[in-house]
Amino acid sequence: MRVAIISDIHSNLEALQSVLFAIDDLRPDSIYCLGDIVGYGPYPNECVALVRERCAASVKGNHDSGVLGETPLAYFNQYGRRAVEWTKDRITSGNLAYLERLPLTQVIDDITLAHASPMKPEQWNYVFAWPEAKKAFRAFATTLCFIGHTHVPVMVGEDSKINIFRKNCRHLINIGSVGQPRDGNPRASFCLLDTEAWTCEIHRVEYNIERTAQAILDAHLPEFLARRLFQGI
Repeated sequence: MRVAIISDIHSNLEALQSVLFAIDDLRPDSIYCLGDIVGYGPYPNECVALVRERCAASVKGNHDSGVLGETPLAYFNQYGRRAVEWTKDRITSGNLAYLERLPLTQVIDDITLAHASPMKPEQWNYVFAWPEAKKAFRAFATTLCFIGHTHVPVMVGEDSKINIFRKNCRHLINIGSVGQPRDGNPRASFCLLDTEAWTCEIHRVEYNIERTAQAILDAHLPEFLARRLFQGI
């Protein structure tokens, strides 16, 4: 089975379309989404519609939860809060209902999907280092767990080895972000898992950052949200 996994789209339609185009070239069996479909960017309805159409499974992210009113606005920084409020005023009832139905975690075969740490997923805890990863391993029983939330791609084995994907070892894999990378690389990120060849690869995709940044400014969202895209921060 070959599965493409995306996360943290953040209403960035240009990035999502470019990623889906690259995924189509790879011809996976399915596409999964790890949440934060909305937030920060100017195209929430278009991005939710594409995820609804293209993804066989998805889980809820903290920005999705914020737009639903489930996660308090106080949780978000000033930029996230502004974007959540902006999105609330524009998202359609059908797309809102879709976000509301999304689970916090989902298990498919031997894969766990979560947005943040699978340990108490409703708390949206970040996994940046081994202590958080060690706790996360106790929260899932599958061989693989895919997460997002930090916007920084990295994989870690249960033996604490970094970015070495191998058999007979459980892995926690952060696939990075489609719409707002934060690892210093502005290209959109997604993951391709091949369970037969036992490979897991992070792919990076160029997209029209200028067009997205201008759309953010035209929507009167914070300028910082446009500027950061060029730097991948």
